[in-house]
Amino acid sequence: MTYLDNAATSWPKPECVYRAVDRFNREIGANPGRGSHRKTIEAGMLVLETREMLAGLFNVKDSSRIVFMPNVTYALNLALKGILNPGDHVVISSMEHNAVARPLHALEQTGVEVSVVQCAPDGSLDLRDVELAVKANTRMICMLHASNLTGTIMPVEEVGRIAKERGALFLVDAAQTAGVLPIDVEAQHIDLLAFTGHKGLLGPQGTGGLYIRPGLEVRPLVEGGTGSLSEELSQPDFLPDRFESGTPNTPGLAGLGAGVRYLLEVGIEKVRRHEQELTELLLCGLKEIKGVTLYGPCDSRRQTAVVSLNVAGLDCGELCFMLDRNYGIISRSGLHCSPLAHRTIGTIKKGTCRLSPGFFNTPEDIEKTVRAVAEIARESKW
Repeated sequence: MTYLDNAATSWPKPECVYRAVDRFNREIGANPGRGSHRKTIEAGMLVLETREMLAGLFNVKDSSRIVFMPNVTYALNLALKGILNPGDHVVISSMEHNAVARPLHALEQTGVEVSVVQCAPDGSLDLRDVELAVKANTRMICMLHASNLTGTIMPVEEVGRIAKERGALFLVDAAQTAGVLPIDVEAQHIDLLAFTGHKGLLGPQGTGGLYIRPGLEVRPLVEGGTGSLSEELSQPDFLPDRFESGTPNTPGLAGLGAGVRYLLEVGIEKVRRHEQELTELLLCGLKEIKGVTLYGPCDSRRQTAVVSLNVAGLDCGELCFMLDRNYGIISRSGLHCSPLAHRTIGTIKKGTCRLSPGFFNTPEDIEKTVRAVAEIARESKW
């Protein structure tokens, strides 16, 4: 089997991730921060180590500013609903995922104003349009780091600078880029960074988090037991406890820690270089196939390892089904939870087939995929 759906979730994981999850479940198994016995202390140390490694990866000075969430969608909801109030204005791009678009649609019903900056058909953004969208009541600019549909990499540092100069907060959705592209919350002027653990960070599903800049007031979405200040009915006001109620996914966080440690040892630059080479090979091969339409920048320097395509005469779901059934190639069809992006690139009525290689794919995987698409396109009635 050739797995090319890493934009949905990375697979396989490094062996150390499987071992870390298994070790926690078999040998530790305790609830972190609840009690003083040796196992709860060991569990707490695992969570702390994961938090500190992520802080190092993102250049976060105080690791307590990284709060763990079940996924990046939860983190984005916290950042948006925990900050925005009626009368506030937020600027987003037309490439945003439903993890941003749907919470903001709900907030619009309460009086939050949303402006969508239209991107080009390849998903790219004109910074002048961002500047023009900012108003006196703009509270936040929210933007993905790279598109899950086209892979288009956004100019986050430049947008962050605009937000800072105009007095707005900058929220970055790093679902597709954490562990794949360098992220520096200081250099890129990022106030809030939402990330998932199960994609580029190579951790298990059910892990993610949010970095919150010091001095920023955010309302919690959930209150409950934290293992701290238990005599008080009010939620603790310090991080990470303010946003981490209930038993965490400690086995998942142990696995996430192993994934991040693996990345730090390998180096983000090596990951990016390998995925860029695979993307270039895929783009070059697909461009030569008659009947294939590619979307996005079609330039491995300007996109992550995400390639969307259609084959003339075939529904995208049929294409993905045939790739799986006949060739053992795993891909993703449909709208990818990104209708705004599909409207931007002109595929809202038909969707696309998305191929997304990862760090553990090989050039042979890509060559096999190009041959498969070529055979399918040749046999398609168009």
